Amino acid sequence: MMFAGRGRGKIRPPRRTLHDFGEVDFERDWKSLSNSLREIHTKNASSLSFEELYRNAYKLVLKKKGEPLYNKVKDFEQDWLANEIRPRILDELPPSLLAAYNGTQLTVNEKRVAGEKLLRSLKAAWEDHNLCMNMTTDVLMYMDRVYCSDNRKPSIFTASMGQFRDHVLRTPMPNRAPLTIAALLYRVILDQIQMDRDGDIINTALLRSCAYMLEGLYETEDEQEQNKIYITSFEPEFLAASREYYQLEGRNLVAKGDASNFCKHARKAATDEQDRCRSTLSTLTAPKIKAVVEDELVKNNLPEMILQESTGVRFMLDNDRLSDLEMVYELSSWVDTKKEELKNAVQKRIVEQGEEINSAAKDLSNAPTVKPTKAETDKTEEGGKPAPVRPINQQTAAAIKWVDDVLQLKDKYDHVLAKAFQSDQGLQTGFTRSFSDFINGFERSSEYLSLFFDENMKKDIKGKTENEVDTLLDKGITLLRYISDKDMFERYYKKHLSKRLLMKKSVSMDAERQMISKMKLEVGNTFTQRIEAMFRDISVSEGLTNSYKKHIRDLGDADSQRAELDVNVLTATMWPMEAMSSSRGEDGKLQCIFPPEVDRIKQSFEKFYLSKHSGRQLTWQGNMGTADLRAYFSEMKGKKQRELNVSTHMMVILLLFNNVLPGNCLSYEEIRARTNIPDNDLMRNLQSLAVAPKTRILVKEPMSKDIRPDDKFYFNEKFTSPFQRIKIGVVASGNKVEDRDERQETEKRVDLERGQTIEAAIVRTMKQRKELKHQQLITEVIQQLSARFSPDVNLLKKKIESLIEREYLERVGDIDRPAYRYMA
Repeated sequence: MMFAGRGRGKIRPPRRTLHDFGEVDFERDWKSLSNSLREIHTKNASSLSFEELYRNAYKLVLKKKGEPLYNKVKDFEQDWLANEIRPRILDELPPSLLAAYNGTQLTVNEKRVAGEKLLRSLKAAWEDHNLCMNMTTDVLMYMDRVYCSDNRKPSIFTASMGQFRDHVLRTPMPNRAPLTIAALLYRVILDQIQMDRDGDIINTALLRSCAYMLEGLYETEDEQEQNKIYITSFEPEFLAASREYYQLEGRNLVAKGDASNFCKHARKAATDEQDRCRSTLSTLTAPKIKAVVEDELVKNNLPEMILQESTGVRFMLDNDRLSDLEMVYELSSWVDTKKEELKNAVQKRIVEQGEEINSAAKDLSNAPTVKPTKAETDKTEEGGKPAPVRPINQQTAAAIKWVDDVLQLKDKYDHVLAKAFQSDQGLQTGFTRSFSDFINGFERSSEYLSLFFDENMKKDIKGKTENEVDTLLDKGITLLRYISDKDMFERYYKKHLSKRLLMKKSVSMDAERQMISKMKLEVGNTFTQRIEAMFRDISVSEGLTNSYKKHIRDLGDADSQRAELDVNVLTATMWPMEAMSSSRGEDGKLQCIFPPEVDRIKQSFEKFYLSKHSGRQLTWQGNMGTADLRAYFSEMKGKKQRELNVSTHMMVILLLFNNVLPGNCLSYEEIRARTNIPDNDLMRNLQSLAVAPKTRILVKEPMSKDIRPDDKFYFNEKFTSPFQRIKIGVVASGNKVEDRDERQETEKRVDLERGQTIEAAIVRTMKQRKELKHQQLITEVIQQLSARFSPDVNLLKKKIESLIEREYLERVGDIDRPAYRYMA
């Protein structure tokens, strides 16, 4: 039976006045009272009249004998504890326990048995003292309420608890000073706790009773929480011993080099210590022992375990050990709210894997193209099956694979973040920085991402649901978020988009517009203005084409053979004209010579257009268009006409053969002279017409894969196809990815645009602010432009000097602290 404090008495004080008791004999009354107290302590209180005892104590206090009564009771309790309780405990003390205290080695079982004897002895003494003092307090209730309260004395119960502390626990043992029972008690409890940590069975209830005793004793009589003996004496020793234990435990675990085992052990240790405090010691110690485990076991060793090469965070990430990573995250959160060690390790691995992806893309783009054997080619042609897929466009394949690999890496770490790291915002920020670092460290990231969108918009989204398309675009936009030079991406995206729009290769215009909306949300309206203008041009051109057709019908043109014309009129400043043309004349325009029947239609449209938009100039981009032709093949079985869908340049080439007699040919040089198609475009179109197995509308002599200047071409009368409509694509011009020269040209144009953008930002800022210090101007301009690209500070300074020379700005202030003023 346990007691938290003295009980509440139910004895009512007698209703008598001071004169009712007459004179008192203190010594006689105290003798009677002391005998009764002795009976209480010896468990013979059943024959006592507690009401009579209360009346006697009440009478003494009422007759101003409270002070001697109080002192007599204290002396009695001190004598009882010193001469009865303490010797009994010492007699029951196992000799082996004292020997162990002096260094003698005991077995675990011997140590447990000896310790439990001391614990039981103290538990019995403490409970007995509590019981007796509760009964005594009932007898002396009036003294506590009147004398102790008026004289600010501790209650007799409180005073007796202090006596138990001083005369039982803290008095030095005979012939063993300064050793005390309290010191032995602390040693026993610590030994029992160590046994529990080692997996041995202990009497937790017995330990809890003794810990409760220590919680019920105070250093001072005011009984403040922080003065409990448990907190002032035992707990520091327990925490110090625990600190040493976990220091050693940490060193042992680190020596084993198993990060996963370390995390499991650390988490279990923290849980066990919390449970131990609840069941064995005191909940007061729970947060403190947890701090010891965190500091000595986790904080001092976790960084080393995180960096373990064979079992640490890198190994966990590479092998998808999410449960282990979750433990690392939990332990890191205990000792560091920012989880810096964990974040740095994961960031380092992300960058390493990202650089591996970058290197793989470079290696793949530079890998030699594997050509199919002649046997494979012949077999394919004879069987009439599609030609085997050859690793053409290695750089394009590298671009798509690069984006796919980066997206897979992103998905992997998104999963890790959600499942193992609880979507921690700080870690997410670090992940974003790492992805941005390796993506921007790859010089072709903008181009490769644009190619990824291009491939998907042309074919890969076909058959996908709206949600799947939306998810795909969101992933691409996520990578765009990481790219710092968004103006470079814009240039490539416009280049690829222009070809999709003009060649009608987009699978879904809705997906195209959805992509623009997502880009607008991500990087702002300025970024998408020109791209949106391209879509407007296509939309306006549809209406313009319809108006032109109506115009022709209204004229009543009698030419039944007149070809229909669909025109896309493009705003030159909004479209990447340099990317849409492979070769130009001195004036920057394509010089293709159209056949007379096509040229008449071309001139007719120009007249119609300029009548509505005077002052404008039209430049025809023949390499971007397509045409539908009807071709007659004399040796075709059944219906001899076929409809051919070809590029504009193919149309120009094929129409030349209308004026060539059967059996006659045109040489390469003749075709080039009569069409003025640039060599690169001419070779690609002729390859499609004369080399590709399924679309040999022309016959080439001598037959070979490459087109040479001395080649001759005949119209293939023997061409056959089971299809009524035949689409003939243009052979890809090598790689879609730019070569070194093309990339240098692109970078040159981007740098030129950046210079203009920087100047515009400087002027815009100065016009608004009127006057600014040099550093303020640099900071504000960089902040304005950071959404599109990372401005070079040296270029910024050059542009400021240029604007000063052109009198847009003037320098004010001294040389050491320059400032600028806007000049209207």
